[in-house]
Amino acid sequence: MGRVNDPVICSAKGCRAPAQWVLAWNNPKLHTPDRRKTWLACDEHRESLSAFLGVRNFLKEVVALTEWDGGAEGGGPRGQAPPPG
Repeated sequence: MGRVNDPVICSAKGCRAPAQWVLAWNNPKLHTPDRRKTWLACDEHRESLSAFLGVRNFLKEVVALTEWDGGAEGGGPRGQAPPPG
């Protein structure tokens, strides 16, 4: 986990742009229904990351980073390694 003042960056592979969006998701085979994992997205990668999660029925909501309240578990967004490509 980064330091408090570290910039929040997009989770897309190779992207270093500031994140603007939180993509909340869960894998129902692994997580309880109220669990929310998060990916972060810049404006450019919001649609592609959302589509990746959406086709797997993992995507639960997309929220502006400034409006994110931490979801069901109360945690802040974390940039997690997205799929290759």
